[in-house]
Amino acid sequence: MKYGIVAFPSKKLQDLANTYRKRYDPHYAKITPHMTLKDSFEASEDEIQTLVKQLDELAAKYAPLAIHASRISSFFPTTNAIFFRIEPTEQLAAFQRELQEQIPHGEMKHVFVPHITIAQKLSDSEHDDIFGQLRMTGVDEKDTIDRIHLLYQLEDGSWTTYETFRLSGAE
Repeated sequence: MKYGIVAFPSKKLQDLANTYRKRYDPHYAKITPHMTLKDSFEASEDEIQTLVKQLDELAAKYAPLAIHASRISSFFPTTNAIFFRIEPTEQLAAFQRELQEQIPHGEMKHVFVPHITIAQKLSDSEHDDIFGQLRMTGVDEKDTIDRIHLLYQLEDGSWTTYETFRLSGAE
């Protein structure tokens, strides 16, 4: 089965992202707005039980994550994805680094760039037009994320929560 690890922002930030996603993101109905902490990976049920224990320990170590969606950016020319850029912090970098070390399943497909996708799978001309408009609109939202989620993918391609972990530590 395919799994992933994400953090969902507050409803306010999700609602803001969804104002764009419903028009520009074909994955709108498959998963709510999120920050990917670990790319999707395959794992057996036995492996997941071990992984759940590791995530419990990691969540107990880290304090809630303070995030700041500071601007609208793009992964162009790699992909035509547009996103809310989450300002990197030492806490977020340390958490993501330890997550990668503790959970060796799957390979990192990209360098970790904290973000919330608001548009993807656009043609070049759509990307240029939409990105130009959205950059002028901008974003400046601060949020605190106090939970991370282990998700699994259903047969229809949508994602649902397998387990939730509360960030309750001091780091």
